[in-house]
Amino acid sequence: MGMAAAEWQFHVLAVDDSSIDRKLIERLLQRSSCQVTTVDSGYKALEFLGLRQGIESNDHNALSPSPQVEVNLIITDYCMPGMTGYDLLKKVKESSAFKNIPVVIMSSENVPARISRCLEEGAEEFFLKPVRLADLNKLKPHMMRTKLKNHKLEEIEKPSKDENGTTAAAVEPEIKGSTEMEIKILPLLQSEFEPKQVHLQVVQQEEQTLSNNKRKPMEEGLSADRPCPMLEGIATAV
Repeated sequence: MGMAAAEWQFHVLAVDDSSIDRKLIERLLQRSSCQVTTVDSGYKALEFLGLRQGIESNDHNALSPSPQVEVNLIITDYCMPGMTGYDLLKKVKESSAFKNIPVVIMSSENVPARISRCLEEGAEEFFLKPVRLADLNKLKPHMMRTKLKNHKLEEIEKPSKDENGTTAAAVEPEIKGSTEMEIKILPLLQSEFEPKQVHLQVVQQEEQTLSNNKRKPMEEGLSADRPCPMLEGIATAV
């Protein structure tokens, strides 16, 4: 039970420049059985993901993320100094490594144009502050989808092992030509039909021998050298 819960615990990266809001969102997420990492800026969020160097070189994949870091969801404030939540959203979606992570935007201002722009850029949800526990319950399907995708990728990329325990590389099945298949099939068919052919030959030989034995007495009976038997008691009228 405890092992399964630990295995399926979600990891959320919470980004907000307000220490009060960070503490609030952290407590709410922990009540939802989530592991929470909090940072106070978009730059620190990218640094945690391993993308800070990519910003400086204008290459979003310049720094590969650490394999130990698995983030199932990013929730960020919209209005932050230096980098807004919208800018952070764009950087994450431009990264090939993290583009599938759900991103949720929070804001204390209800601006329809801002909400529409974030949703069009790829945000999963847009919450108005203060965020409530009922809002966070909407995030579980998004986190579950990310978790399942990560597990499937791990299973696909996991190398198989042979009987000796050595890792074997995945080998694609080779498609063999029809000629080679025919060469393998023909001996098999030939081996199956050989006993039947031998039996048929034996039967034919026996029939031939029997036919010859029947024909020999008949030929002897019609031979010209054999004298005709005398017929007694039979008269021919003239």
